[in-house]
Amino acid sequence: MFSAVFGSVEQGIIYAIMALGVYLTFRVLDFPDLTVDGSFVTGAAVAATMIVFDYHPLVATLTAILVGFFAGCITGLLHTKGKINPLLSGILMMIALYSINLRIMGLTTESSVGRPNIPLLNSETIFSKFQGFWSSLGIDEAINGFLAGLGLEHLPSTWGTLVLMILVVVIIKFIADWFLQTEVGLAIRATGDNKKMIRSFSASTDTLVILGLGISNALVAFSGSLIAQYGKFADNGMGIGMIIIGLASVIIGEAIFGTKTIFRTTLAVVIGAVIYRIVLGLSLRVKILDSGDMKLITAVIVIAALIIPQVLEKRREKSRKAKRQAERMAIKSSQGGHSVVEAGSSQ
Repeated sequence: MFSAVFGSVEQGIIYAIMALGVYLTFRVLDFPDLTVDGSFVTGAAVAATMIVFDYHPLVATLTAILVGFFAGCITGLLHTKGKINPLLSGILMMIALYSINLRIMGLTTESSVGRPNIPLLNSETIFSKFQGFWSSLGIDEAINGFLAGLGLEHLPSTWGTLVLMILVVVIIKFIADWFLQTEVGLAIRATGDNKKMIRSFSASTDTLVILGLGISNALVAFSGSLIAQYGKFADNGMGIGMIIIGLASVIIGEAIFGTKTIFRTTLAVVIGAVIYRIVLGLSLRVKILDSGDMKLITAVIVIAALIIPQVLEKRREKSRKAKRQAERMAIKSSQGGHSVVEAGSSQ
């Protein structure tokens, strides 16, 4: 059980970067961007291809981020300059990226034809590079020794990946918090709320939409590149349903932690991604379910995340109405009592 939860937390933190990108488009920009399913694979394909060509994993990851940013900007251009519906813009870019990703991975073959996947089993990744430094610290032995003393079994071989990803996600989260409170970030938020209003201040909403989509897909591609290096492979089908996973993370986090401030909302998105992976991982341990049921489980989790908060809110509202009604009845009763006393004293 502990090993399953630990693996889910590791993956959840990596997917949290993608969830932050989805949050920027769906919540901040109010733009239903389906490019995510394609740009996630683009990040994985670019990073894996460059690693196969012996580029440093860090350089490969940064390149994947830039390519993801470019893909998001194209979606923005299709919508703003091409006047194409936002949903259709994302679908068109997602379809285009399917073939582009095949071509990118095909660069590793002699004929450069499309290739559906790339294995990285014997390649150096960001995680293996960091593990070389982490193992020299001797922290794994100390942590596992302590947990073994508590009676836990099947402990992870290393905590380095988890520590690295926590550091990366914390940095990205604080950068996102800072950016959304800058002049440009506030303008992007205002564009998502009311484009007409922000235009009245002579701001270019087209540029803001393109920038927001670029940043969002850069984060998604970053997550894809890390997942490829974490799982030691890149596959053209790994992005299917990724937008649902991102939305599930956002919805779960917001339902549990709320959205009162930017700091709280981005934290909720990150924790929501981890919770989603834990629930998914534990669900797959049920004997009647297998890996083929993952999409079904995802749909059920999203449905529950959408319906349960509404049911709870209706109950709270009903309770508040009943409380207000009781208070009004008490006030009327008190006023009626005073009237009787005053009438009796006047006699």
